Amino acid sequence: MLRTSFGLLLSLVLTSTVFAHCQVPCGIYGDQLRFEQLLEDEQTIAKAQLQINDLAGKTNGQDANQLARWVMTKEAHAASIQETVASYFLAQRIKADSPQYVAQLKAAHSVTTAAMKCKQSTDAATAKALEEAILNLYRAYEGKEPDFDHSH
Repeated sequence: MLRTSFGLLLSLVLTSTVFAHCQVPCGIYGDQLRFEQLLEDEQTIAKAQLQINDLAGKTNGQDANQLARWVMTKEAHAASIQETVASYFLAQRIKADSPQYVAQLKAAHSVTTAAMKCKQSTDAATAKALEEAILNLYRAYEGKEPDFDHSH
């Protein structure tokens, strides 16, 4: 009985440690990859917006199914951007003692707001504004111009 209880307790501790992995100071995660993922999410949102607009008004079942899937995809990628900004940049990487703190906070807030606007709209201009907000966060965070192999 004691052995089983200890095993259960140990598995719970290990499970919660793995779940919270990204907020332990392990040094595994890299800023560059986070920015690349943000831009990939933005590209997916832009494509979803185009597909939604192409499928809007079509009445067959397959098109309605695809329309719903594109809407869910757009929502998921916008939420992913918001989660990355909150959990990675705001919770861990942007530090109050940084000389660029206010600029970084404003830039992070702009990304979050732009992602929200992408959820609310299928206007391609919202995805373009999101891309620019991500690049501005990079500028505020890294202190240099972005150099990504990224275009759409």
